[in-house]
Amino acid sequence: MRVLMLSWEYPPETVGGIAPHVHDLALALSGKGQEVTVLTRSKDPKGTTEQREGVRICRMGRSAPEPPDFVSWVMQLNLQLMEKAVSLVEEGEAFDLIHAHDWLVAYAGKALKHAFRLPLIATIHATEWGRNNGLHNELQRYISNVEWWLAYEAWRVICCSRYMCGELQRIFQVPANKMRVIPNGVYPELFRPPAGDARAIRRQYAADDEQVVFYVGRLVFEKGLDLLLEAARKVLAHREKVKFIIAGKGPHAGHLHHRARQTGLYHKFYFTGYVDDLTRNALFSTADVAVFPSLYEPFGIVALEAMAAGTPVVVADTGGLGEVVQHGKNGLKAFPNNPESLADNILWVLTHPEEAAALRDQARRDLETEYNWGKIAEQTIDLYREVQSEYQRSDWHRQVAGAARALARDRRIRPGAATAGATGAGRYTPAQTATGWPPPAFNGQKEGYQ
Repeated sequence: MRVLMLSWEYPPETVGGIAPHVHDLALALSGKGQEVTVLTRSKDPKGTTEQREGVRICRMGRSAPEPPDFVSWVMQLNLQLMEKAVSLVEEGEAFDLIHAHDWLVAYAGKALKHAFRLPLIATIHATEWGRNNGLHNELQRYISNVEWWLAYEAWRVICCSRYMCGELQRIFQVPANKMRVIPNGVYPELFRPPAGDARAIRRQYAADDEQVVFYVGRLVFEKGLDLLLEAARKVLAHREKVKFIIAGKGPHAGHLHHRARQTGLYHKFYFTGYVDDLTRNALFSTADVAVFPSLYEPFGIVALEAMAAGTPVVVADTGGLGEVVQHGKNGLKAFPNNPESLADNILWVLTHPEEAAALRDQARRDLETEYNWGKIAEQTIDLYREVQSEYQRSDWHRQVAGAARALARDRRIRPGAATAGATGAGRYTPAQTATGWPPPAFNGQKEGYQ
C-alpha cells in the first residue's frame, strides 16, 4: 500500500522518541514492500526531498514568518504539510491511507483525510494529561483537546502499550474496538558497541575502578531523575566507587545540577549533555547498569535500546516500562516513585554481575521475538489492510466512487492531468473537485469510523 506518513520530527531532527519510531517503522514497512512517503520538518529553509532506504522523505522548509508562540509554530507546520501533500497529489501521486503521529500533525491529518477522502490512522505516543499528571493550564488543556480530536477523527488509533491503550480509554473514552496495541521496537545493530576501544570513551566520564550507572534520555520532570538523585545516597553508602552518568538535555537540567550540589553528590554525577550515537553506545556497552526511573512512560524505548546494547536494566514499574521489563527475567523493576526500591535494585545488579548477565542475555532474546521491527511492520500492515477493507465497504467509499464516475462522465477533469483516483478509489486531486462535490456527509456513527 501507499502510505502518507506525517510526523513533526524525523532523524536527524530528533527531539524525543517519535523520530526514531517513525524512522524505524517507515524503514521496516518499506522492507515489507510498502510505499512510504514521510512528510516532516527541516532546518533547511528551502526544504529537501530524498529517497533513503526505500522511504521517500519530504522535509518542509521555513516559508512563513517567525511564529510568536508554540501553537502558532504548530499551525504553520501543519499548513506546510498540507501544501506539500496537495502538491504531490497534483503531480499524480496516489495514497491509500494517511498515518499521523501525535497531536502536532493532527490538523494536517484531519484536513487531508477529508480533502482526499482517505482513511486516517493515528499513533498517539503519549498524552498531555499523562506527561503532566493532569491538566493545569490552558495550553495543556488545549493540547489534550487536540489529542482527543485526533483520536476521534482516526479510523484506528495505535498505542504502543496496553498501559497507553487504557489511558486513552480512561481520558478520552476511545472505544476499545477502535484501538490496537502495536509495540515499539529497535534495530539491535544500531546499538552495538563501537569498533574501537569503548573503554577509552568511558574513561572520559569515569575511572576504571568505578562502576557506572547510566541514564540517557530527555532531562524532564516525568523521567524521574530526582528519584535517582535520592537513590544515589543509599547506593553510595554501600558502594563508594560508583559514578552516575546522565546523558541528555532538557529543561530540567538546571534543577538536577542544583539538586546534586545540594546533596553533596555532585562529584559522583557526570552530566554529559547531548551525546552522539558512538558515545551513547560506548557508555551503554561499558555501563554496569542502565536505569530509567520514569514517573510516566507510555512505552520506554530507552529500555529496549539498553537491552539491545547488552546492558542490564533497572526501571520503575511504570506504564509501558512495566510491560517491557519482566522482573527477574530480562531486567529488574522498582516500585514507582520509590527511591529506596530504586536503590535496592541498582545495588543488586552492581553486586551480582553473573545474575545480571543472565538478565541481559534473556533481554536480547526477547528483542528478537517480541520487539523485532519485521514483526511490528507485519502487525502494522495487517491493520492497514483491515482499515482498507472496511473503507472499501463503507458508504463513504461508495459515495466517493460514485462522485468520481459522475465527474468523469461530465468530463470535468482537466485533459492530460494525472488522476489519483485512476489507481484506486478514494484518491482525488483538487482538479477533480466540481459541482456536486463533496458527496453527502458520511454517517459518523458507522462502526470503525468517526
